[in-house]
Amino acid sequence: MSTYRNFTVETDADGIALVTWDMPDKSMNVFTVEVMDELETILRETVADAAVKGIVFTSGKSSFSGGADLTMIRGMFSMLAEEKARDPAAAAQKLFDVAGRMTGLFRRIETCGKPWVSAINGTCMGGAFELSLACHGRVVASGKSVKLALPEVKVGIFPGAGGTQRVPRLANAQDALQMMTTGQSLTPQRAKAMGLIHQVVEPDQLIETARQMIRDGLKPVAPWDEKGFKAPGGGVWTPAAAQLFPAAPAILRRETSGNYPAALAILKCVYEGLQLPFDTALKVEQRYFTQVLQTTEAFSMIRSLFISMQELGKGARRPQGVEKTELKKVGVVGAGFMGASIAYVTAAAGIPVVLIDQTQEAADKGKAVSEKLVAESATKGRLTKEEGAALLALITPTPDYSALSDADLVIEAVFEDRAVKKAVIEQIEAVIAPTTIFASNTSTLPISGLAENSKRPEQFIGVHFFSPVEKMMLTEVILGKQTGDRALAVALDFVARIRKTPIVVNDTRGFFVNRCVFRYINEAYDMLAEGVPAAMVENAARMSGMPVGPLSLNDEVAVDLSQKIMKASIADLGASSVKPGHMALIDKLVNDLDRRGRKNGKGFYDYPPKPARKSLWPGLKDLYPQKNPADVDIGVLKQRFLVTIALEAARTVEEGIVTDPREADVGSILGFGFAPYTGGTLSYIDGMGVKTFVALSEKLAAAYGDHFAPTPLLMDMAAKGETFYSRFDPYGEGRKAA
Repeated sequence: MSTYRNFTVETDADGIALVTWDMPDKSMNVFTVEVMDELETILRETVADAAVKGIVFTSGKSSFSGGADLTMIRGMFSMLAEEKARDPAAAAQKLFDVAGRMTGLFRRIETCGKPWVSAINGTCMGGAFELSLACHGRVVASGKSVKLALPEVKVGIFPGAGGTQRVPRLANAQDALQMMTTGQSLTPQRAKAMGLIHQVVEPDQLIETARQMIRDGLKPVAPWDEKGFKAPGGGVWTPAAAQLFPAAPAILRRETSGNYPAALAILKCVYEGLQLPFDTALKVEQRYFTQVLQTTEAFSMIRSLFISMQELGKGARRPQGVEKTELKKVGVVGAGFMGASIAYVTAAAGIPVVLIDQTQEAADKGKAVSEKLVAESATKGRLTKEEGAALLALITPTPDYSALSDADLVIEAVFEDRAVKKAVIEQIEAVIAPTTIFASNTSTLPISGLAENSKRPEQFIGVHFFSPVEKMMLTEVILGKQTGDRALAVALDFVARIRKTPIVVNDTRGFFVNRCVFRYINEAYDMLAEGVPAAMVENAARMSGMPVGPLSLNDEVAVDLSQKIMKASIADLGASSVKPGHMALIDKLVNDLDRRGRKNGKGFYDYPPKPARKSLWPGLKDLYPQKNPADVDIGVLKQRFLVTIALEAARTVEEGIVTDPREADVGSILGFGFAPYTGGTLSYIDGMGVKTFVALSEKLAAAYGDHFAPTPLLMDMAAKGETFYSRFDPYGEGRKAA
C-alpha cells in the first residue's frame, strides 16, 4: 500500500482494510483535491489487492467530516470565472466535468466489487454523507453530538454527488424531499428509521460492528443495482406519488417564494431521477448541479454563508501580532434578560462568569434565566443533568463589584441610558485590573461617547449581542475612536470561544445591524401611510425573502422602543432626522392606544392567549385611507424593502462604518435575516450589478422619496464598473484571510 498524507490504511488478518481519514493540521476532515486524489488511489489499490476482502471507512477525528473544503469551493468558482473569460461556450462543459468528479468517484466505490462500510463516528455532513450513502453498509455511533445531514441547500446548492438519487431510493420520497430541501440534520435514530443507515451502536463497538458486516457476507452491490429494484413507496407512478409530486412545488413556493433555485432543482432531480436507470439519473443530477452552480444565488450564498462565515469565525478581522487571550473569568454587569443570557452563553463555553446586579435578589433572578435554559436543554436531551449542573456552577451571582477584580473581560449590559451606563462604568473601573478589557453591550448608543466616561478608552469596546442571545449567532464588535488592537483581539477571542460569528464595525448610532433594521421598519411605515393594506406589507416582505414582516418585527423589538429611539434621534440630530409621519404613527400607537408590541399583548398585531395565534390589528386599516389591493404592485413592494436596506448598508460603507463587505453580508443575514438567497446586502447589489441597482434606486426615488437616491459612492462605482467586492477587496493589502 502507498503512503498517504490524509489517510492510513491497515489490513487485518481477515482481509478487512481499515481506511482512517485523519487530515493533519485540521480540526475536521474536509474534501480537498488532495483528499480526492488519495481516495482514488486507495480505491484502485484495494480493488487490485486480492488480500483485501472489504473496506471499513472511518474518521480519526471526533467528527467524521464537514463536507467540502472552502478552498475547493472557491477554486471551482474561480475556475468558472476564468473559463468564461476565455471561452464562455466551453465553461459550462468544464464545470460539468469538475462537478462530476466526486459523483464518479463515489459510483466507482459503489460498483468496485468489494464491500465498503462507512463507520460514522461523529458529525457527517454533505459530501461525506454522500460518500457514506455510496458505501454498501453504514454504521453510526450513538450519541447526541452525532448529526447526519445534506445541508447544501442552506448555502445555495444541493447534494450533487449522488445525494438526490440515493436518498429517495433508500427513504420514501416525501421524507427524502423534506430532508434535502430544508437541509435538516438527522439523529442516528431518525436516519435509521428512514432507512438511510443500517445500525446504530455504542461508540466503542463502531469499527468491530462495521468489520462484522463484511465478515457476515455483506453484498458489494447497491440495492438499485439489483434486478427488480423498486424505490420505497413504489417510485413516481403510484397513488401516493400522484399526491406528493404535484403538491411539492406548490408547498416549496409557499415556503420560499421561488427564491431558491437549488431547492426547486432537488424536486426536479428526484422526480426525473426516479424514472431513470441509476447512472442516467446521476447525469440528470450533474446537469442540474451545473446549472445551479452558475446562478447568482449559489455564488452569493456560498461566498457569504460558507466561505465568509468561516473566515470571520476563524478571526479574519483579528489584529495580527496580538497574543491570543485564554479567558479565565468574565464579568457581566446587569442581570436583566440580556445580561443573564450573556452569562449563560459564557458559562456554556466553559468560562467562569460573575453576574453582577444591584442586589443579591436581582443577581439571583438573572441566574434563574440560565437555570430555565438548562432545564429546557435537558428536557430536549441536549444536556445531561451533570452537564447542566456544571454549567450553572460556573455562574456566580452577586452584588459585589469586587468580584470583578480578576476578570479578563467585563461586559456591561445595563439599561440603555447614558447616565446609568456612566455610573456603572465608573464603578467597574474602580475595581478591575489594569489589563481588563471593558465591553459595552449597548445596542444604539455610540461607543466613543460611552468611552468618554472611561479612564482607559483604548481598552473600551462595544460587543453587541442580539436577542435571544443563546440562539442568535451574530455579535457586533464596535470600535470606538480610541479602541486599541488588544481590546479588539480579546473581544474576538471571546466571541470565538462562545461560538458566535463576529462582525467588526466602526462607531455610529445604531452601528450596522440596527441601522439597516430600522430602514426596513421605516419603509413599512411609509407603505401604511400610502394606504397599502398591512397584510400586503407583511406578505410582500416575506416574499422578498425576509424571515419576518417588518410590522411583526417592530412588535418584537417593542413599539415604544422605536418611539424612544426616534425621540433620541431628534434630540441629538434634529427634527429632520425622523419623518413627522413616522413619529405621528408611533406616538398614536403608544401614547393614545397603548399598543407597545408583543410585550403588552397589542401592537401592530393582537396577541390573544395561547394557543390562539397572533393576527394583524384590524384598526390599522382605519389609520389611513386604504388602497385597493389590485392597484398595489407586489413586485415593487418587494423591491422597496430590499433596496432601502441595501442602500443603508452602502451608506455604512461610504461612511467607513463597515470596511469589509463580508461583514455587511454576513451581518445582514445573521443579524436580521436579510434575504439569504441574495448573499446579503452588498451581494444583493453586486449580484444585479451596481449600474442596474443605481438605475432601480433612481426609479424608486422618483416615485417614493429621496431616501432611495443612490449615494455618491454607488454612482462612482456604477460609472467605473466596480463591485463592492472588487473596490473593497477583503483579501487586499492589509487584510488577513483566514
